[in-house]
Amino acid sequence: MSEKKKDPILYSLAAGLIAGGIEATITYPTEFVKTQLQLQDGSNTGKKFKGPIDCAISTVRHQGPFALYRGLSALVIGTAAKAGVRFLTYDHLKSLLQDKDGKVSGPKSMLAGLGAGMVEATFVVTPTETIKTKLIHDTTREKPQYKGLIHGIRTIVTTEGLGGIYRGLFPVMMRQGANQAVRFSTYSTLKQEFQKYSPSSPDQPLPWAVTFGIGSIAGIVTVYSTMPLDVIKTKMQGLRAKELYKNSFHCGWKVLTDEGVLAFWKGATPRLGRLLVSGGIIFTIYEQVMSGFRKLDKLKIKS
Repeated sequence: MSEKKKDPILYSLAAGLIAGGIEATITYPTEFVKTQLQLQDGSNTGKKFKGPIDCAISTVRHQGPFALYRGLSALVIGTAAKAGVRFLTYDHLKSLLQDKDGKVSGPKSMLAGLGAGMVEATFVVTPTETIKTKLIHDTTREKPQYKGLIHGIRTIVTTEGLGGIYRGLFPVMMRQGANQAVRFSTYSTLKQEFQKYSPSSPDQPLPWAVTFGIGSIAGIVTVYSTMPLDVIKTKMQGLRAKELYKNSFHCGWKVLTDEGVLAFWKGATPRLGRLLVSGGIIFTIYEQVMSGFRKLDKLKIKS
């Protein structure tokens, strides 16, 4: 068996950046709605929403359709960067853990995903998601304070210091680690199973429809298994987090005692809507971009 050629490290980074940026732009309204629902609790004096549809309709009615994209620039930049870092780290760790035939077992794929999630959380996700959450939360005020991404960052750093954009690092690391451990292990396992029955070479990408399908399944599994961590993360990054919570564990306890256990799955529907689609989009685009890079390499060799 010929040894499978290893892709250049920049290919994973570039493909991840492209896939992440496109996915974030397409699915952002669901992220906006999810964040608004998670920020609601008994102590808030802002707007109240009955559910995801009411949130979306009310926001459009009172603030216009573009309000659903408040904080988009922060998330697009962050999602593109985190996807690049995620795939880069995952592919590197996977290459270290694969066997002589280039295959990675489910537990090793989960370990590589966990590592990728931790790295992206530390360097990219925490600051960008904190900014995005504060920009969205700001829309619930009678008079929003942030005029946009740059003004928001400047105001947050001025009033809270650099720690203001690194709020909730621990729950973000836990959520991202769990997210990618579950997502990559599910996707990798399903992909290997489909490739067993694929008429094409194992080195060839699966049809985009198959990639989209298994990516979506990975998104569903990820949502319901990691939702409590996402709720805690969002609350720890809200505008009143310093007043309400001592730390992530205290936040989790407050959610449980004040709102009940089901509150840990608040916003699951819009998040499911996003990850169901985003899982398909991001893996499909990533695989197609990587396939394009490989074809270019073959053309260079022939020429």
